Amino acid sequence: MPIRTPKGRSAAYRALWQWPLRSPARLGLTAVFLLALAVGTVAGIGALTAGRGVGTAVAAGGATPTPSPPAGRAATPAAPTVLPPVTPLVPSSLPLSAVPDPALSVAARWTAAWVDHPQGVSAQQWVDGLRPFTTDEYLGVLVGVDPANIPASRVTGEPRATKVAARSVQVQVPTNALTLNVLVVLTDDGWRVAGYDRVRPGEAVSATAPTVPTVTPAPTATLGPR
Repeated sequence: MPIRTPKGRSAAYRALWQWPLRSPARLGLTAVFLLALAVGTVAGIGALTAGRGVGTAVAAGGATPTPSPPAGRAATPAAPTVLPPVTPLVPSSLPLSAVPDPALSVAARWTAAWVDHPQGVSAQQWVDGLRPFTTDEYLGVLVGVDPANIPASRVTGEPRATKVAARSVQVQVPTNALTLNVLVVLTDDGWRVAGYDRVRPGEAVSATAPTVPTVTPAPTATLGPR
């Protein structure tokens, strides 16, 4: 029958907590049970706390993943940038009377250095004489010329402009062996020679300004009589 009086409940509680004390075996079993209960309680509380922390972090600052394109569909490439067409730069031609005197002077002095190659002069000495009147780029071409193959030895006439533009002049300079066609251009350092060629037999000096403002002659590595 159920215990209905306070005296009976007290006797039941006293019998319950005195039970482990009646033998060492009962005391040990009770200690193991209490220890297992405590460990289980701590583990459960830790797992619950960790789960709440992860959920809070995702809700507060989680980044939304970028959806990937459907399988089998390639990403659309960016359209290439199309630049507008560039108009070729064609310098305006000028009358021959507009030729700058410094350009004619440089052509004459350059030709005088070109024909100055006494016997025994080295290629480096010959190039050094041309250096003050020549562009740096064209000096690299002249290094390959053997001055012993140059047939002319003196200038025999005045320089004459055949083609004139704002920043370039083509000048013919006669020598005792041939006539040179010298291209003089305007640089940051002034007028400098940027190329030369020999005038072909029968080629006359132009009387008017040409329709093509400048012509870049093909340099000859070794120039000798033909």
